[in-house]
Amino acid sequence: MTTDALSLRGIIPPLVTPFTADEELNEAAVEQEVRYMIEQAGVHGVVVGGSTGEGHTLTTDELRRLVGAATDAAAGRVPVIAGLIVDSTRQAVERVQALSDLPVTALQVTPVHYLFRPSDETMQRHFATIVQATQIPLMIYNVVPWSYCSPALLTKIITEVDGVIGVKQSAGDMKLLADLLLMLGDRGLVFTAVDALLYPSFMLKAHGAIAALPAAAPTLCIQLWDACQRGDHDVALALHNKLLRIWNAIDANNLPANVKTAMALQGRVESFPRAPMPITSPEQKEAIRLALQAAGL
Repeated sequence: MTTDALSLRGIIPPLVTPFTADEELNEAAVEQEVRYMIEQAGVHGVVVGGSTGEGHTLTTDELRRLVGAATDAAAGRVPVIAGLIVDSTRQAVERVQALSDLPVTALQVTPVHYLFRPSDETMQRHFATIVQATQIPLMIYNVVPWSYCSPALLTKIITEVDGVIGVKQSAGDMKLLADLLLMLGDRGLVFTAVDALLYPSFMLKAHGAIAALPAAAPTLCIQLWDACQRGDHDVALALHNKLLRIWNAIDANNLPANVKTAMALQGRVESFPRAPMPITSPEQKEAIRLALQAAGL
């Protein structure tokens, strides 16, 4: 467990994975977006290979190339977290080993995302086996509905498995986020992925946000984080309202495609989703444009 990983805080966007029109990984665009996030937006870290990054579509070689491009562009200026979305412990270990020589601060690993849920005991063994195969600390990405981990199970895994340092808590349930923060105390990190409610998440003392909304609108999310840290609730509420409009415009089954559209409308990297994910529809694009315009983006 590294000091760098335990000090993770703030706005850490899970970046989209830029694909060309023929669905090939665009490493130059990866580097361009990482530089934008660090040099212009001022983020506190980046994640690659997560859900927003369509990590479930990547081969092991593509994930290594993606992480390599991101760490090259970051050049040690901010932490880089690598996402793993796989369906077996063996696959996860293979991917971790493929990344072992890259300067990755932490891993973000889902429970298995196919249909069958492990028991609590085998879920804990899954994450324990992964950390035993690497020196890289691990955060559980609690997002898969039928493999969802309860606050009690997450607290048990973090408490008992050395190398598991925290959770990215998703699925939109503030009660579960609050319960996890209460149960876990100071024994691990809790990042919110409740995009619609980043403001109350920060007030509950989540350690930061790893969520799609910061990938679409990083500067506003950083302003929100800063306002919450200094207790400026009037500013925080105004930012929340702007961000909620953006979230309502991008939240759909093609969320990664919509984040890519929001980026393109702001003059950032342009790219495509991988099939069968549909591109942003004209109606979605107009809603996103109006939400960005209302937010001053």
